[in-house]
Formats: sequence, C-alpha cells, structure tokens
Amino acid sequence: MEIPLQITARNLELSEEIKSEIHQKAEKLDKFYSRIVRCRVVVASPNLRRREGKLFKVNIDITVPGAELVVKREPDEDIRVAIRNSFSAARRKLEDYARRQRGDVKHHEETPLARVSSIFSKEGYGFITTPDDREIYFNKNSVLNHDFKRLKVGMKVRFAEEQGQEGPQASSVTVI
Repeated sequence: MEIPLQITARNLELSEEIKSEIHQKAEKLDKFYSRIVRCRVVVASPNLRRREGKLFKVNIDITVPGAELVVKREPDEDIRVAIRNSFSAARRKLEDYARRQRGDVKHHEETPLARVSSIFSKEGYGFITTPDDREIYFNKNSVLNHDFKRLKVGMKVRFAEEQGQEGPQASSVTVI
C-alpha cells in the first residue's frame, strides 16, 4: 500500500487487538492486488435501538489505479465476524478487479450449431445433423420453448449433446 492503512471507529473504541487484526487482514489484501494505493476501514456501531446486544458495521474503501472499490456488508453482533465478512468481500472485489485489468474474462463455451435433418412429428422425435455430419437424436421434450411443432427440415438449431443409451442425443434443442 502506498498510503498507510487508515482505521476509523465510530460510536465505539477499538481495542489494540482488533486494530491489529484489521492491519493483518489489510496487509493480506496486497497478495491479491499489489497496486493498492490506499485502504480505509471504518468500524461503526450504528445507533440502532435494540433491546440487547450491539451491531458492528465494517466498511472498506480501497483505492486502486483508476478505481475506488467500496465494500459495505450487513452489520453483525460479533465485531470479528463483521471484520472477516468485510475483508472477504474486499478480497473478492480485488480479485475481480485484477482479472478485469489483466483481461481475463470467462469465455462461455458456445453451444454447437446443427440443422434439422428429419422430423417424425407424430412420434415426437427427430434428428439433427452437425457440421461434421454426425446425426444426433432428439425428442420433443428436449426442444426448448415448446417449439417442436415449429421445427422444419433444414432449420438451424443450437443443441447440447449428451450420450444416450443408443448413442449421442440432444438434451436440449433451441431454434435460432
């Protein structure tokens, strides 16, 4: 961290033990993203009227190049739980930010394309042919949005393949 950690307490006094715990958790954040500019932690005991017990709320503001990451979690009766939950959320936000900075994005596998090659409407099933000339069975229950009646030979579809008892079959077929 370029600027030292700032810890603020509102409506309560923090023990040295709690401050030390916050320092340790803040130092660990550097492992997830090494370019943290500043980290501010606010521990508050909101003035909510309750019959018993206190609530502790921990907010964390992390400044990184080009962004401000803000963590606000629900208050908890145990100050250590509130600290742990907030720093866990901060870690996840930093990991997500670091992934975006590196350009790491999840690429979802696109469902394959095929063409309807034959339909047996009365029997409730048909076959699709993939671009590599494999023939795959499907039944009317695997066609999404109740589109089985709309299907015509030659239509393009997307499908999810699985191994059936008698060979490959489509577990879902979507008309495109």
